[in-house]
Formats: sequence, structure tokens, C-alpha cells
Amino acid sequence: MSEGSLPSYAEVPLILQRVKRITPPYTPPELAANQSLPVRSLAHRIGARTRSRSRPPSEFVKQGKNLVLRLAGAQVPGTELPVYGLGAAVEGKIELTKPEGISSIDVKMEGVLQLQEVAEGGTEVIRLCYESASLWSKGSDGGNSAICPASLSFTLTLPKTYSDRKKSFSLPPTYSEHLAGVPGFTANISYALQIIVNNQKPSSSLVKSAFLGSSSQSLSIPFIYYPRTRPAAAIPSPLPQVHTNPGVKLSTQWRMFEQRMVTRIPGGQDILSQFYIPASRIFCIKEPIPFHLTFSASAFALAGLLPFLPTASILSPNKQHMKIELHRQSVVDVRNKERTEAKTDIWRVDCIGRGTFKHAGDGPDWMSFVGQIHVNENVVLGGFKASGLTVKDCIVLSMTPPDPVKAPYRELRQVVPVLLTTDTHESSVLDQASVYSVPSTPSDHLDQLREVGYGAA
Repeated sequence: MSEGSLPSYAEVPLILQRVKRITPPYTPPELAANQSLPVRSLAHRIGARTRSRSRPPSEFVKQGKNLVLRLAGAQVPGTELPVYGLGAAVEGKIELTKPEGISSIDVKMEGVLQLQEVAEGGTEVIRLCYESASLWSKGSDGGNSAICPASLSFTLTLPKTYSDRKKSFSLPPTYSEHLAGVPGFTANISYALQIIVNNQKPSSSLVKSAFLGSSSQSLSIPFIYYPRTRPAAAIPSPLPQVHTNPGVKLSTQWRMFEQRMVTRIPGGQDILSQFYIPASRIFCIKEPIPFHLTFSASAFALAGLLPFLPTASILSPNKQHMKIELHRQSVVDVRNKERTEAKTDIWRVDCIGRGTFKHAGDGPDWMSFVGQIHVNENVVLGGFKASGLTVKDCIVLSMTPPDPVKAPYRELRQVVPVLLTTDTHESSVLDQASVYSVPSTPSDHLDQLREVGYGAA
């Protein structure tokens, strides 16, 4: 399938009801880390962060062998790993307990995107960012017998974008997803700091020194890259309800999406579905998404709609035939080709939010409902796009007949693309100069989901 279009959900290999985000431990390919931090679910760490926004970030401290690493302003309350946002300066200090015998100290920062398709396109590893600095080396100050300072400071800066030699993208957030089975995929975006300490071994002769050389130790610290966004405008006021079709007073701040429920009865009348949501279609993950839904047809045709309405039946009280859900599609294409006749991508779809609604009014030829979609609490990121990986969201209105064979109408499925942000438009804890406001609306066909700018806390 093309990267741009959302497939019909009948083709989706797996629709899961839970979203799991597990950030893998980070080990740089060229150097094995002697020590590493335990890594838990991103949702757990960032979820704790969002509940504690009133508390300022503090110093992150990591103890290694003969050294202590301190990262300024990186410890967010409720998290175990350092957290950084858009273009953040990674400022740290290394304190050495035994500086004698050290020949050099280096620091590296690296971000990596790893994609793997099971039984399909293979594996691809893309470096998202890399920066290193030599903090001290023996003899660099002109004295061969110089002892390394007991304290060294450094500053490395995260880039805002990266390029894979084909296109440029916004630096994507820490992320992990997988699809089990064949075909399947894994997608991981990880970031880490590494401190490398080289020690000169004592030797009694030049020959012994040549054979023994120097030893080194390293300390690897994974960190969370969590860029933050917010809508350029607030959610508009609810549509005023009226007693005429379509049951609401229209507003330019809201947009209507139409779809028809096709009748199975010869000579019968279709039912017109009108789904209203705020026109921008950009919403914060912490705020409910409001909507209004109207059905228009003759009274006889609307009577055929009754089996679909959101009322639990006696035989299946938990079965709802009319649903409004928020779906997230994660697409992986190791070959990373936007235009090809053959389908090269693999995807999974998760339900990340559900709508609740109630009857709002009706008339001789219409009936209307109002409601809200609540995003699951474990959803902490909006959609984004990176090399061969796309994460995008949409609202899905579905109406499935309780008895497809005898039902007077065919199944209805309507997909409305949306964008999700990490923060509200009114969020007061964000620096106006450092947060990115998402000004545009998503494409109607999900074929123009551009790289969204991110903002740092």
C-alpha cells in the first residue's frame, strides 16, 4: 500500500486494545557499556512526569566505577531516566574519585532508529544524532605527567532535525513498537550518553607497556527524548443545539464529515451521517475530543437505524454496534520507498481512545448525539514521521449491524485524520519561545502527514 493512505481495517493484521511502549536498553555498537540503567515503560515514566508538572526538574545523578555523573535539570519527578526536549543542551559534570592514572576522558551522545521486518525487508539502522567531545587527555596541556582534574564539565546539544540522505525529518521522540507474527516488525528509537574513561596501566618496561597498553571503562546512560507540542488554537466552544435539522447551529470553527449508510432494501432510502469535530483536528492527549453526530433520513428509514444505536441489548449487553474510537497506525517500511507499485510496508493499528455519547435531540427526519473521545492515559506521544517509520492517528466512526444478513443497512465506517499534541494550548508551564505550536490541519487522506515540529519543556 502507499505510505499515504490508510488501509481498510479489514486488511489490518492486528488491532490491539492496549498500547505498550517499552524502551530497550542502549548499548553503543562500538563500545560495550560496563554499566547501564534499568529501562521501564516510556508510558510509566512520562505518565509520572505529566502528573508532577508543578515540580521543577532536578539534577540527575548516576554512580559509576570511580566516577559520578551529574546531569543538570534532567531529572523529572517520577522518572528514572534523564528527559530532554527540543534542541536541549545536555549539560553534565563528571566527578572522579581516583583521577590518578587516567589517560583520557571522552563523552558521546547518540540517537539510533532501528527497524526490522520479520520475514520481509530485513533490518535498517539509522543514526539520528551523534556528538562527541574529548574532555581531557594526558599531555594535552603540555605536561606528560599531568593528572586529570577531579571534576570535568561538558555540554552537548541535541539537534532539532536529522537527515537520512534522502529527506530531512524532525528528530523523533524515544519510541518502541512491535508487531508479533509473520510478517511482523520491531521499531525502536533510543538515545544515550556514554562516558569513556581510559586508564594507562602501570608498566616496568616499554615492552610490557606495549603489550598491556591502556584499559578503559564506560558508563552508558539511556535518556528520554520527549519533544512537546501544543495546538496553535484552543478547542472551540460547543456547537449550540437547536430543534431543527441537523440539531446544531453551524460554526466555521467546526467541520462536518459526511458519509452514507447504504440501504439493502430495493427502493429504500440511504441514511446520511454528519460527523462534526473542531475544524483544526489537532487535539491534546490530555483533553477530551468533542464531537456531534447527526443522522438524517425519513422517519421510516431512521427506524432501521434503531438496532445500531448505543444502547446495550439484553442478549449482548457489552456489544455496541455504533462506536467512535481513536486509532493509531504504526507503519514500518525498511525499504523506505514512498512510491512503488508493490506493497512494502507493514503496520499495526491500536485503539488508543473511545468515545462516549448520548442522545441530544431528534425531529421528523433527523436524530442527533453529542459526546467526547477520551484518549487512553498510557498514550504520551503524538504522531510523527521518521525514516521508514510513520505513526499517525485518526478517529473512526463505525456502525456494524447486529445481524449483517438481515440488517436493512450495510456497515458504515468513516475515517477522519487527526493530530495529537502532548500539551494543551493553554499550558502555562511551557516556555513560549521553546514550545512548537502545530498550526496546520491533517490531510483528509493521511497522505500529507508532514513532520510535526516539537517543543521542549
